[in-house]
Formats: sequence, structure tokens, C-alpha cells
Amino acid sequence: MLTFHEEELHSLCDSLAAQDIYFAQVLERYGYPPFWHRANTFETLVHIILEQQVSLASALSALNKLRERIQEITPSRLLLLTDEELKACYFSRQKAAYCRYLAEAILSGTIYLDHLTTLPDHEVRTHLTALKGIGNWTVDIYLLMVLHRTDVFPIGDLAIINAMKRLLPVPPAVTREQLLLIADQWRPYRSIAAMLLWHYYLSEAATKRKTT
Repeated sequence: MLTFHEEELHSLCDSLAAQDIYFAQVLERYGYPPFWHRANTFETLVHIILEQQVSLASALSALNKLRERIQEITPSRLLLLTDEELKACYFSRQKAAYCRYLAEAILSGTIYLDHLTTLPDHEVRTHLTALKGIGNWTVDIYLLMVLHRTDVFPIGDLAIINAMKRLLPVPPAVTREQLLLIADQWRPYRSIAAMLLWHYYLSEAATKRKTT
């Protein structure tokens, strides 16, 4: 159950770059990725649920709208909102149901977020995926950005898939399963590899915006 800390990020990136020329190119061109961190809270899990299959900007807009309405995003406060009030906060019907289910699970003691920090990755995954609306991608983001486990690779993340296709010499028709096999070479620090790939993807997108 290895974790990494902010002060270790640069040295871990350097270690990966020393064994992978493509990561070395990312560091040379764009520098180190930021240390993405989220608190271990109900609000964070709501945020990650909102990010499912939509842009980061759209998810953040919905989260901010919810915060405006209830001030502090807690399970009990969210459960006071009606369907229409959540819709006004840009929640889809499905995501409103998922967040309500999560709120009820926390309030009933079905899940304790503090307890998850003590569990190995596979047990965290078992606990969270038992909740309606939480799948492997959501758990991957939680493990990586909240618990900072070292060896998580969110193969369900479109940005990571696109970054691998652009950065690595792979055929256009490469499958997710094949990309996951490629990622095996970065064990036991696949989380750091994921951060470098996100950094590359976001930096490339920002560069394109500046030149258009």
C-alpha cells in the first residue's frame, strides 16, 4: 500500500524519465506536472462523480453551483435538495441519484471515508464500487488524487488514452487492453506515469489554444 507525497513527485518523474525517453521528452518540453490533490471528503467524491463523461469545466461549474446553493457540501445538506434544485445546479438525473446514494451511504455508516485510507487499493475499490454510480474510473481518480497511491492507472480516462496515442509509437487502432499492457512497464509507479500523461495532454491542448 505505497503512497507518494508532493516532495517526492519530481524525483519520481525523473526516475520514470530515465527509463522512458517519451517521459523525458515531456519533462524537457513542459516541465513537471502539478501535484494534483483533493481532500478525502464527500465533496470530493461528488466532484469526481460530476466529472464522469463530461469536461472538467462542466463538472466544476456544477460543483460551484451546488456550493452556492448549500454553502458547505455535506451529505445532509445535499439530501435536503429536491430533484429540481439539483437540476438547477446542472446535475443530470442520474448523477443526482448517484450523489444522493453516496450521501445516504455515508450518513448510514455504510462507508467511512477515513477508514478507506487504511485499506489496500483492491479493498478501497471493492467498497466504493459497491455504491451505485461509482465505477473503476471514479475509484482510480480517488486512489490517485486523494489517497496518492503509487500504482494506479486510469485506463478508462479518455485524456490518458489520447495522450498515450499521441506520445507513444502505437498504431491508431491500439486497444485499451494493449495500452494497459504498455503501462505495465511503469509499475510500481503507474500513478506518476498517469500524471505525466495528463500533464502532456493538458499542456499540448494549452499550446494549441495559444497558436490558434
